[in-house]
Amino acid sequence: MLAGGVGAARLLRGLARTVDPNTLTVIVNTGDDEEFYGLHVSPDIDTIVYTLAGMAPLGRGWGVEGDTFACRSELDRLCGEGWFALGDRDLAMHIFRSERLGKGQTLSQCTRAACEAHGIGARILPMSDDPVRTIVETSAGPLAFQDYLVRRRARPRVRKVRFKGARSAAPAPGVVEAIERADLVIIAPSNPFVSIGPILSLTPVRGALRRARERVIAVSPLIRGRAVKGPLAAMMRGLGHRPGVAGIATAYAGLAGTLVVAPGDSPRGRRETHWPDFVERDILLLEPAQAATLARFLIAPSTAATRS
Repeated sequence: MLAGGVGAARLLRGLARTVDPNTLTVIVNTGDDEEFYGLHVSPDIDTIVYTLAGMAPLGRGWGVEGDTFACRSELDRLCGEGWFALGDRDLAMHIFRSERLGKGQTLSQCTRAACEAHGIGARILPMSDDPVRTIVETSAGPLAFQDYLVRRRARPRVRKVRFKGARSAAPAPGVVEAIERADLVIIAPSNPFVSIGPILSLTPVRGALRRARERVIAVSPLIRGRAVKGPLAAMMRGLGHRPGVAGIATAYAGLAGTLVVAPGDSPRGRRETHWPDFVERDILLLEPAQAATLARFLIAPSTAATRS
């Protein structure tokens, strides 16, 4: 699975209940990574780790269930009011990661150690051990992704998205090989521009997906033109796309063989060259049981035969 954010975590809950975790590899967006209080924070990696460890809140999706914020309160007193939520147990992860990185370990090594500590059987890989940062060009100027999404609550109009460092970054060890060897590659129902886009900005990853196209199934993050969570619809308008699955299909043209969309969401009329084939299915994933049902559909050998 190519993953980023809460949408990926929701599907992952079902997928982890459907397949042997030891056969599952999750390649995670790191374009959102940021430094807070001198600590390296990897929000999407942490969301995936907490989800597979059974620690993430079911409704909210990010952070740790029942976490407290005593340290955050004291930091606000000392440093001024902060804008990024860092719970006490969450901070332990960031301290652990930062200490390991400071000693020369890679982000892949830190992530593997965190998985081992939490008893996670699936393999979680950062997309790259090199820094790649998502920059959102907005009506308020260029913003780091967390500044745009969290601090400014996705209010500025988006004009362009770029990935600083992507040209010189290499995929993390095992990323390309996982795509090449997988029986199935699932692109999670995440924002294709800022959650999956950073992963796709790595040229070797795009090449591997093109070669594996018939084994790649993407899940739409939109239902009837609206995102279940996040600013995707508004972002698409700012980027010049009409909110809907046509824009999602264009983002994955040539990379995915199939795009799973909500019932009634398949575009009518002419379809663009290299678009994925469309399959309609219930993709609302508010409960783990819904995610498990979709996961079983995605991995079923008959899925390819049902393409429309």
